[in-house]
Amino acid sequence: MILKKLKDRFNVVLIAFIIVIIVIFFRLASIMIVQGATYREEAENRIFKTIPLTAPRGEIRDRYGRLLAGNRPSFTVQIMKSEIVDERINEVVMNIVKILESNDDKYTDEFPIVLSETGQYEFTYDTELRAWKENNLLEEVTSAEEAFEILLERHNIQEGEDKFEAQRQLIEVMGSIPISVQTWKFTDEMKKENWLVDHRIKDFSISAEEAFLTVREKIYKLPEEYSNEDARKIMAIREQLRKQSYLQFQPVKIAKDISQQSVVQIEENINEFPGINVAIEPVRIYPEGETAAHVLGYVGKISQQWEIDKYIKELDYAPGDLIGKTGVEHKFEEYLKGEDGYQKVIVDSNGRLIRVLETKEPIPGNTLFLTIDLNLQKKAEEVVKDVLAEIRVGGVYETQWGKNTFVSTTSGPRKNATSASTVVMDVKTGEVLALANYPSYDPNLFATGISSSDWEGLMPENERDPLAPRPLNNIAMRTAVQPGSIYKPLVGLAALEQGLSPTYEILDIGYIKIGGHSFGNWRWNQSKTTAGYQNLYEAIADSNNIYFYSLGTGWNYGSNKPLPAKMDVHTMIDYTNRFGLDEKTGIEIDIPTEFSGGVPNIERKTSTIKVLLERQLKRLLKPQDFDATIINPTEENINALIEEIIGWIEENPSRGVVYNRIVDKGINPDIAGTYADLIVHTYFKQASWSIADTMNFSIGQGEHAYTPIQMASYMSILANGGYRYSSSVLRKINDSNGQLVLEDPPELIERVKLNDYSNLDHVNLGMLEVTKTGTARTSFTNFPVDVAGKTGTAQRSGKIPPVDEIQYLKDNLHRFGVGEAAVEARMVELRLENPEDDLYKDDIYAMKLAIIQLSPRKLRIVDLDEYKEDYDNYAWFTAFAPYENPEIAISVLIFQGGSGGYGGPIVREVIAEYMGLNFIETQSYNALDNTFTR
Repeated sequence: MILKKLKDRFNVVLIAFIIVIIVIFFRLASIMIVQGATYREEAENRIFKTIPLTAPRGEIRDRYGRLLAGNRPSFTVQIMKSEIVDERINEVVMNIVKILESNDDKYTDEFPIVLSETGQYEFTYDTELRAWKENNLLEEVTSAEEAFEILLERHNIQEGEDKFEAQRQLIEVMGSIPISVQTWKFTDEMKKENWLVDHRIKDFSISAEEAFLTVREKIYKLPEEYSNEDARKIMAIREQLRKQSYLQFQPVKIAKDISQQSVVQIEENINEFPGINVAIEPVRIYPEGETAAHVLGYVGKISQQWEIDKYIKELDYAPGDLIGKTGVEHKFEEYLKGEDGYQKVIVDSNGRLIRVLETKEPIPGNTLFLTIDLNLQKKAEEVVKDVLAEIRVGGVYETQWGKNTFVSTTSGPRKNATSASTVVMDVKTGEVLALANYPSYDPNLFATGISSSDWEGLMPENERDPLAPRPLNNIAMRTAVQPGSIYKPLVGLAALEQGLSPTYEILDIGYIKIGGHSFGNWRWNQSKTTAGYQNLYEAIADSNNIYFYSLGTGWNYGSNKPLPAKMDVHTMIDYTNRFGLDEKTGIEIDIPTEFSGGVPNIERKTSTIKVLLERQLKRLLKPQDFDATIINPTEENINALIEEIIGWIEENPSRGVVYNRIVDKGINPDIAGTYADLIVHTYFKQASWSIADTMNFSIGQGEHAYTPIQMASYMSILANGGYRYSSSVLRKINDSNGQLVLEDPPELIERVKLNDYSNLDHVNLGMLEVTKTGTARTSFTNFPVDVAGKTGTAQRSGKIPPVDEIQYLKDNLHRFGVGEAAVEARMVELRLENPEDDLYKDDIYAMKLAIIQLSPRKLRIVDLDEYKEDYDNYAWFTAFAPYENPEIAISVLIFQGGSGGYGGPIVREVIAEYMGLNFIETQSYNALDNTFTR
């Protein structure tokens, strides 16, 4: 029977299938029951991990390969969110924080609620905004727009039609300002609102303590066993994890560049810290410290919204990655960023490596080779610092190449000469060989995140003073001021191009009277002497104002007749534009933005004045200023009157006419005089271009505004036969294997259009005489290289604002004839009378107005500055060398240097370094490297 059934194929297959199932069953039973514990232990002790390997950032080297920015190894603590269970995350984070704190290592803490020393909860956004307001005496101002207008008024910046341009000018003076002109909100308030929304809090008025407790309970769900202090530490770390929630398989860096002690303690207890990894990562290092800091820039965390959009969302950077923030670090970020690698490994439950499954080595970033000469850069920075130190004390600067005494019998030491810049450029290529700003900063401070104290140390001591030393300020690219007399060679060139002979002589008559104003030559202003007849060469050498007044206006004031060449302000503007002085030079640095647009637009001046006058009258005119029997002071009627007043600008009526008109229109007679003064003297007289404007323009004063790098480019064009090159700091980019990735050859923009290029030789000969017989002769008496140069002094009007304006006013109340109690009482009354006007919340504004109203003297706002210290003038020096075969052009700008000649020793010592003269004197074999490579 059985045999018969076995002959049935179906039964055979069925029996075989049953036997297989039985075998599998017993095998599974063996694995799960008999050997289960063994296999379970083995599985638990084998963990697959992918360890990211951070690529070193590309190096930055000078033109000869000397290292300017590199990398060093450091230890970084990382958390892999996907490898840690929620139940243990608080415990692990707290233990890691304790280890780091015990060794004084810092961890990333961007949680915006802090506990003050008094135990109060505060939003960091609020404290930062409050501190900024206190520093700028804006404590009572609640509106961002009003704060902006107050700051514009304080710094004499005219908003005009473009609020973004006004913001740019304000940032140039003050550094960053936490105001968005797009939304008219404080940026700290915007950040706070965004954070609250992100943490599911809709009430923007919530207190910091309530927000803290809400986030603790509802977002992070921290048990009560943790104190609020410890809870905050945990939330600071978990905040980093939360930001990267959609990238949970990428490690989050919570502490960088930690000590060896922390590394040992973490590694010894690694089995207690699931998800924690200590990785070796490269950290940016700048071996030369402050040298070339404004060219190199610095690195920092991705923080701004545009950075998040570009780097994280578009380019797949990790949120914890560092990026270039300024300088070439920023401009060439995508070249410098390497390609990260990884290791796929098996580790046991204690984190010990069992096996490496796969490795992809990181690829270092590309290497930048700059045009900068490290030795020349160091020398430039050293000389600028040393010369400034002597200028401030009226001392002596002496080297083997000359001796300079910085003392004035009339003004004494220039104690406020605290900032300067010099740019050295190859005249045949536009390459920047050195760009030195003083003061500077050490970019190493930013490599792993700058501390609050270090950041404060980079801020100006007097934020209200736009000329106070600012280490982060790239003066060479951003600070645009009048060129003073260094502009005169360009005016001379324009006149030659118009047909003037270089030997044509003009009599120096000392001064010229125009419309009640006296325009004098410097000799007359100093000692009531004149220079007699001078031609172009002598006038450049002697920096003769009368000669260049005559050239600029087309009128020979020495002989009172027309100049034998057609010249006017339009001609000067034309040649200024030909030399590219209204444009950026092209240097490859985007942050900070290079200044441009410093050549005035005559046609735009009137329209700008109209806008400014309208804005000022709308802000100042109040219903109480009007006689209600003549006009109903509604907003519509007041605006109509303002439009009518603006329409008088082209007519330019006298002050008396304006006074009578506005009284007839309904403005009270007791205040009409103040408005008439404002309308006529501040606006009407400035609205049209005058002969006085042209005269100032011709000697480099007035409406001009150019930077040191623009002036170096200008000198290069004079020196090289009229060729205009784009300025550059980049020579080439190589990959990590030394292969060429990008070459950046000199870019010739154009040859400046001239009628006769030999006219450049006449101008340059005059500049040679500057260093031989003229205003800079003392700096180059024994110098072995012929140098063509030009000194310049640019006027800086105004008073230096004190650190504490309120205290200054209080200290001088007796001079204004008022008492402190009366002033404070009047301030209260003014605020009650003007409850809707934020201007009166500004203590400075309210106190000044109170003093003016109470003083027995007829004071104007400007009179309250009488006892402040005057600003000194800017000092310029520009040059090129050697004269016969020019190689380099140099510009020097000294804030409050007083005299253009004070830049002479800086130029001299830089040329000596470039020409290898210092190496020859000391018989240093390093001269071979510095000279032959050129």
